[in-house]
Amino acid sequence: MRRHVTFDCAGDMLFGTLDEAGGNIGLLIVSGGNEIRSGAHSGQAAMATHFAALGHPVFRYDRRGIGDSEGCNGGFETTCDDIAAAIAKFRSEASHVTKIVVFGNCDAASALALFHAGLPIDMLALANPWVIEAEAPETETGTGAGDDAPTKPSAAAIRARYWARIKNPRSLIDLFTGKVDLRKLIGGLAKAAQKEAPTALAGRLADALAATEKPVHILLAARDTTALAFIGAWKDTVFAEARARGNIRAHELDSASHSFADDQSKAWLEEQLAVLLRG
Repeated sequence: MRRHVTFDCAGDMLFGTLDEAGGNIGLLIVSGGNEIRSGAHSGQAAMATHFAALGHPVFRYDRRGIGDSEGCNGGFETTCDDIAAAIAKFRSEASHVTKIVVFGNCDAASALALFHAGLPIDMLALANPWVIEAEAPETETGTGAGDDAPTKPSAAAIRARYWARIKNPRSLIDLFTGKVDLRKLIGGLAKAAQKEAPTALAGRLADALAATEKPVHILLAARDTTALAFIGAWKDTVFAEARARGNIRAHELDSASHSFADDQSKAWLEEQLAVLLRG
């Protein structure tokens, strides 16, 4: 059964949704960008239905200033209190839950990585963590519309794009027939060859993950722009300590779907989370 609940966060009333089930391992879904708790294309609502049917209670909520919830939307950097309040409400509404797996996509994944220390959760599932500081990830407020977060492509994303074009025989034909601007192609390849220094945000995520004792699973749609920026940082020395930790694992899917919206991506994400929820 699905129930709607309210709870307090720093004096503001937040709205959440609990999909009830009898199991003792629950799933908390934290929305990213400006998505409401139903998620992009209602993907998070569908995820809640799916896992509740498998016996796992699922809690979702609108953070302050988003959807039904009161307050000011200060972006993911201000959501520590929202996450803590949601966990407390989840545990009070589903008191039989003994373990909580927390899932977040994009900047929600970054918020969880940054703020999870000391929270009563047991495992982190971080999808396509946001490490780009120049601009904030957004989706259409109130609808969760849009599959890919609108980001300025990182060098890693540009490299992936050009490599895909170079491998495509049609691109070579277009080059030789003049349909591709050679000057622009050379400029793009030069930019793609540049090595990007990890952002300060990437460094903060690396420090937080290197310090955690909790199991962390990083789930990446490997051709998504946001994921490509993270993968570029993940392979850098800034994440060396986190990569060496036995409690942190990265999993990649050959997909460009930021919100795992297509059938293949959705099935992969559900299977990854199902394994974590089996304890």
